[in-house]
Amino acid sequence: MSTHAERADRLLRFQLSRTEALNRPERGVLLALIAGSVVLDLVGVFSAPGGSLVQPVLSIVTTLTFALYIWSPLIATAALGVAVGLSFLAGDATGALLAGSIAAGPVLRLGTTPLLIGYTGGLLVSSALLAYGYGTGGLTSTNVALYLIIATVAGGVGLALRMSYARGHRLEHELAERAKHEREAILAERRWIAGELHDSIAHHLTIVALHVQLLDDDTARPGSQDAIRIAARKALSDLRFVIQLAEDAPRGTGVPSGDLSAAIDEARDEFAAAGHTVACIGDPTDESIPRGVEIILARIVRESATNILKYAGPGEVRFTLEVGADSIGLEIRSPLPTVPRRDMPSTGTGLNRMAERVLGVSGEFSAGPAEDCWLVSTRLPVS
Repeated sequence: MSTHAERADRLLRFQLSRTEALNRPERGVLLALIAGSVVLDLVGVFSAPGGSLVQPVLSIVTTLTFALYIWSPLIATAALGVAVGLSFLAGDATGALLAGSIAAGPVLRLGTTPLLIGYTGGLLVSSALLAYGYGTGGLTSTNVALYLIIATVAGGVGLALRMSYARGHRLEHELAERAKHEREAILAERRWIAGELHDSIAHHLTIVALHVQLLDDDTARPGSQDAIRIAARKALSDLRFVIQLAEDAPRGTGVPSGDLSAAIDEARDEFAAAGHTVACIGDPTDESIPRGVEIILARIVRESATNILKYAGPGEVRFTLEVGADSIGLEIRSPLPTVPRRDMPSTGTGLNRMAERVLGVSGEFSAGPAEDCWLVSTRLPVS
């Protein structure tokens, strides 16, 4: 496995091995919820004057401990544990245990594995104490089960948010790597074009320049005219060849020659790094595939891979290659996104370029939703 593939594989492993941090929107939402809860507690205190202030104060302190998750999940969870303990000593820990159950969300969103283990142990111990009547009177096992359900739901939300942001970071990394490869490929392509011009067209132009000097010689004129005509024809032919390869060779890839099999293999590695399973039906190494057709198909595989990495949902990516006597077809199926990627709007440039390549050689091209997947279908004539 290549170094790039190994790095992508490491990024894919979701581990609670390091502490995360809340982003700005999450911090805003958390502070708003804390402020709302504190306001409700204060309203309760002022609406019932003369009552005990111990429980309202403990409730406010417990709520304020959630603000510590903005700076340190470990300190916040420890402070919450202290607040729950004080609530038990005060004789009523139901409110504190509810806050502790909700804390499963930020713990799983931000914490490490040791913190998660410690939090889970504390929650289970607190629940057991309540179930046996400590901290409050008359609490049934149904109530305790309710707290555990709340903790499970909150933890699931926190874990989902963590996985979502981890996937976003991986995608940003992959796109940055792709942009770097694109720049490197463009520079390599320019060097290749310069070399081709020097090796072929410059040679023919040199022949033209030499024979132009002999056109004044009546004896050498016929031969020089023929040599100029042949050199000019070869120069034009080589120029068309360079332009054709420059347009058709896949850019930003490790297969500038338009190798279909290598393009599919590279896309397979990229999809696997992004969490997709890949299936390939047909033989991309079939020697009956004409070279021109292979170049176009390799470019379509590359462009489709870019779109799939950006927009596809989780699931299998399937390549289906059909080699016939008169035409060659390629279908690429990818799962539709579960949530539209509004942060990555599509300009349609990639689809337009693929269509231009296929239709330019009298082929058939279509792209769009088909059943429960996104289908890119291409059929190219063999001749």
